[in-house]
Amino acid sequence: MNVGIGLPIGDPATLLTWARRAEAGPFTTLGLLDRLVYDNPEPLVALAVLAGATSRIRVQTEVLLAPLRDTALLAKQTATLDRMTGGRLVLGLGIGGREDDHRAAGVDIRTRGRRLDEQMPVLRRLWSGEPYGDGVGPIGPAAFRPGGPEVLFGGFKPVALERVARWGDGFLAAAPPSWAGGLFDTVRGQWKEHGREGAPRLVAQVNVALGPEQVVEDARAAMHAYYTFTGMPDRMVAGVLTTPRAVREAVTAFGDLGADEVMLYCYGLDPDQVDRVADAL
Repeated sequence: MNVGIGLPIGDPATLLTWARRAEAGPFTTLGLLDRLVYDNPEPLVALAVLAGATSRIRVQTEVLLAPLRDTALLAKQTATLDRMTGGRLVLGLGIGGREDDHRAAGVDIRTRGRRLDEQMPVLRRLWSGEPYGDGVGPIGPAAFRPGGPEVLFGGFKPVALERVARWGDGFLAAAPPSWAGGLFDTVRGQWKEHGREGAPRLVAQVNVALGPEQVVEDARAAMHAYYTFTGMPDRMVAGVLTTPRAVREAVTAFGDLGADEVMLYCYGLDPDQVDRVADAL
């Protein structure tokens, strides 16, 4: 099973170090989360820089909040990154749940799901080289992958899971194995109901922090700040894996559920975690 690294957001200047170490190790993917009203790097810009500093490893948004973005421009940006990386872009998409992000983007948070459902056929059409419509022609460049980059959807509600079968290539589950199994089964079932061939790609995500106590505390503090908006940051922090054994057990558990890849997301800034995680696998 493939294993990727989710990158910390606290210091963008360190991400090149993380990316180069990950590429030299056993990892298959670099992931980066998305917020607007937060002290984090813009993921498409940051991943473009990291892709230019690497040659093998995939770059993945985890997840990009598509409703905050102009659809035509998003199609062009992602096709450009997909083309210039030789197909290494994985586009994880979601709707987000932060009111301030949507206010800053001028988007009604109450209609964010509907907006994503409206964006997807446009994105797919533009990635396929078709005209935008209403007297507007195609928007290039052509993506490396026919039909556009690989698209994963994140989410938990039934309507979010159904998007995988309707528009996506796979599912990104930010949930522990005890919960992810049911989500995977739902996604697989809907995939068949929609008459899709093959099977959806299933990607799991789990938070990790390996190293001295200072590294673990750094990660917990960053996670707590990030998830404060949920009203239950302590619950999120409690789920972080802090030992090599716990990491191995999680990877095995997700593999038993049929996951194709596990993203080990790091919130602590110490880049030596890349090597520690590699040693733990």
